[in-house]
Formats: sequence, structure tokens, C-alpha cells
Amino acid sequence: MNFETRDVSESSFLAKFPETSGEDANRSAVALADRLARKPPRGLLDAIPGATTLFVFFDPGIVEREKLVRRLRLLAEEPGTAPRETRRFRIPVAYGGDFGPDLSVLASQRGISAEELARRHAGADYTVAFLGFSPGFAYLTGLPPGLSAPRRDSPRTRVPAGSLAIGGDYTAIYPAETPGGWMLIGRSPVRLFDPVAHPPALLRPGDRVFFQPVTDEELRARIAENMALERTRRPRLLSGRSLRSLGSPLNTDRTGEGSAPPASEDVLFETLTAGLFTSVQGPPRFGMGASGVAAGGAMDLPALERGNAIVGNAGGAAGLEITLSGPELLLTTDALLCVTGADLDARWNGSPVTIGAAFPAKAGDRISFRYAAAGMRAYLCVQGGLALPLPGEPVARLAKGDSIARARPPALAGPSVPPGAAPVPPGRDLALSVLPGPQPSFFSAGAMDVFFSATYRVSPDSDRRGIRLEGPPLELTQPPDIPPEGTALGSIQVPANGLPIVLGPDRPVTGGYAKIATVVASDWPLLAQALPGTAIRFRPAGPGAFLA
Repeated sequence: MNFETRDVSESSFLAKFPETSGEDANRSAVALADRLARKPPRGLLDAIPGATTLFVFFDPGIVEREKLVRRLRLLAEEPGTAPRETRRFRIPVAYGGDFGPDLSVLASQRGISAEELARRHAGADYTVAFLGFSPGFAYLTGLPPGLSAPRRDSPRTRVPAGSLAIGGDYTAIYPAETPGGWMLIGRSPVRLFDPVAHPPALLRPGDRVFFQPVTDEELRARIAENMALERTRRPRLLSGRSLRSLGSPLNTDRTGEGSAPPASEDVLFETLTAGLFTSVQGPPRFGMGASGVAAGGAMDLPALERGNAIVGNAGGAAGLEITLSGPELLLTTDALLCVTGADLDARWNGSPVTIGAAFPAKAGDRISFRYAAAGMRAYLCVQGGLALPLPGEPVARLAKGDSIARARPPALAGPSVPPGAAPVPPGRDLALSVLPGPQPSFFSAGAMDVFFSATYRVSPDSDRRGIRLEGPPLELTQPPDIPPEGTALGSIQVPANGLPIVLGPDRPVTGGYAKIATVVASDWPLLAQALPGTAIRFRPAGPGAFLA
């Protein structure tokens, strides 16, 4: 099992398997990921199989890159193990109509009826190659000849949960509502990811999948039945209200059991008003990339870490990430608080809060945030930390009436430690250093000149998944579709419209668009705090950007 490596960021690289077919390369990537899961080397954070590659995250403060690569080569040379048990799944699908808006378009392009395209798609035998993109998203091989379809020039901002789609030579079902660039041909009621199940993803590499056509009425009946069952499931960890933000409730045989709502003595805040987008965030949580679960974490992690240090929390504590305009919160118990990051005009019982200073609030006090005066995201940290949702749960936006629970056990680190240097003041034009690749051959020399000379601006359509940039499009030498591979924080992908998207903490775990560069880790917080309209320029990172 030979492989070559290509650096993506200071803490990640791709292992590529040359001189093999795509199918063999995929099997090698999955097998090596399995071996790493059984014998994880010190410093390894995650290993994510893709279509023909293995994407490896590591902690450069613990393990040197070359030492980790040597360990991977030793594992790759070990004798193979018995293949996984092959499981078979028959999945109901309603094709076309409102559930599959692209079916008729694809059929017309091929000179056949929509019914014939659906018949061919449903008649095939599919195999799970790998999981990625989003939690439980399984890439299926076996698409019949003539049914492959390029991704959309610009991804949809919303694809409904359960959508059956074609992207390149793959077909897949979107487990939850997300943005997406594949062509939609139908809808299924099957739940492919359940964060309280063990394992959380229904499918795994090597499983066989068959599609069973059903009518629109049968699909709606299944969805309604599942919605009724979903209402009996656990409430959200964040709030105690029902799981209204997880997309359509799906597979009835995977309801699972969850945790009870937080006890009254665990509640720290009640939400009086919600603000624009507030969520509980901690550090990235690696280890579930092979199930399609992004590491996530705070957009401006140094700001969160400063707040935690000021109130005496351990490094892994969670706080509230508050975007652009903030909530008003009622404190239900005494607590030591701190606000860091952007200036959102934080108030304590109506009086201004000093950014970066702890203050002892009492039960009944009100903490409020107004609009951003400088920067994009503020962090409210609490001594002891906040309870985090389960890995793989969609990021839950705070809503009026939500209760926010403390961490159990509390994430205390003893006496406070120095908070470190303050961030570079936000709200100004940015020059960001980037590392090249990993697909430089997809871009013309002129495109590289434009990338490093033009001014781009942050689009209002940006979010935690990706920061979209407005400016001159980049010329591609070929269509940007690539075999899906793992993605890094700060990777800059370029879809067919040529406009760069800088991937954030909630990015797709694997992506199928060519990437021109990656923002270096030290510059990412600047971009995380950039308001819409902020001017961005890119520059090559100097020698030594990669840690040895």
C-alpha cells in the first residue's frame, strides 16, 4: 500500500495512492484509516478517507509531520485484515416532482424521460465508498453509465434533509438540511445519522445499498409518522425545547434514546431575546471525521481561549459565540463572566462591560449585547463552562425561551492564568497569508496572478461553514470537480463560478471542488472577525509556514 503525501495546512496533509484505480485507491484509504483507528499514533487527531485519498489531521506541537508519515508507512505495510461484513440496505425513495427538482432536467439532457432515469437509478446496486461532507453522508458508487452529472456552478444554500442526489459519478442522500451543489432527483425518509445512536452513522464503507421507489403519498406518510415519533425524543441539550432544527425527522427504526433536559440547578441563563446567531461553541472536537462529523469549534478560538483563561477554565471549556448582534440573557445563578472577541456593546444590567475583564454577576442579573461596533463575533465565557451538544448535532441557534446549561463536571483549571495578547483590532482591511494548493493545476497562471493581486470582499452570505468572497472570478483550466477529499480549516475552494469560498469550522468534512490555497492558522481569527464588506487580499506564506 504505497502512498505519496501533499501538505494542505500546517497540521494536515493528504495521502494519495498513485498507480492504482480509483476503486483500489479508495479501498487503500479506508483500510489505512481503519488501521489508524485501531492503533492511533500519538498526536494524530483524525484520519478521513476520501474517494482516492486519506486526509490526516495532527497536532504539530505533539508529533512531527515526517515522524507521523513514517508511522503511516509502517501501518500501510502490515498484512491486511479480514474484510468488513457486507450489510445490505433497501432505502425507499420518491423520485422527481417537488422532491427531485433536477430529475427532469437531467433526463432531458440525456434524451430520456424522467421515469426512465428514475428506473435506471433505482435498478442499480450501490456500494458505500466512504462517508464525508456532513454527518452520515455516504458516497455511493455504482451509478449506471450515462447518469453521472456535474455539480452545480454555484451550490444551493439549502438542500432539504433526505434529498437523493447525483454529484459526478456518485449518488447520495443528504442526511440533514445543508447547503449543497449536487443535482437533486428524489427524497427518502431514512435517517442516516443519529447523534445518540452507537454508531451514529447508519451506513459504513463496504455496505450495499438498493433504492425502492415509493409514491409521493407514501413518502409524506412516512415523514409524518417519523415527525410524530421525533416529538417523543429527547429535547435539545441546549434548551429543553423540541428538536425543531434538525431537518425532517427520518428513519423510524433509529429513534434512539437521549438525555433528559438540564436540571434546574444546572441552568445558568434563560434567553429573553435571541439576537442574530448565538450558539454554544468550544474547541474543535476531532475523531469522527470518518462518519462525516466536522470538528467544529469556535470561529475565533483564541478569543474563546482568552475568555476561558480569564475566568479560570480549562482549555476545553465552551462558551457562547455571539454573531453581529447579541441576545439578552437572564442569569439564574451567581457566576463569574467574561466577554472577549468583537465589541458588540455588551451590557451588565444596562452598564457597559469591559472586554477582556471578569465580572461577578448575580442571579437575576441581565447580560445583553447590541450591534457590532468592531469585529464580527463576541464570546461570553462562564466560570465552569457551558454544556456542549453531542458531536454531529447541527449547530443550534439560540432562540427566545432557551435555557443554557452549565458543564457537568465543570471545566475548571484552578487559578486564572494570563490571558495572552489581545487580538489585532478587527474592522480593517486584511492581508492574509496562504499556503499553496492542493490543486494548483486547476488554475491558470492568470488566475494565480488575480488571486494574489485582486481585492476581495467578505460576502453577507458567509457563515460558519464558509466565508464567501466577492470579487474577480478565478479562471479554471478545467471543471473544478475533483474526487471528494478531506478539507481543512481555511481551505479556499473554488466552484465553477470562480468565486473563492474559505472553509470554516462547520465546513463539509469532504469536498469535491478544487482548492487554490489554505489560510494559515495564525491569520484565520482575523477572517473570523471580518464583517461583511471587509476587503481581503492574499499573499503567499513565507518559508517556515509549515511546522517541522
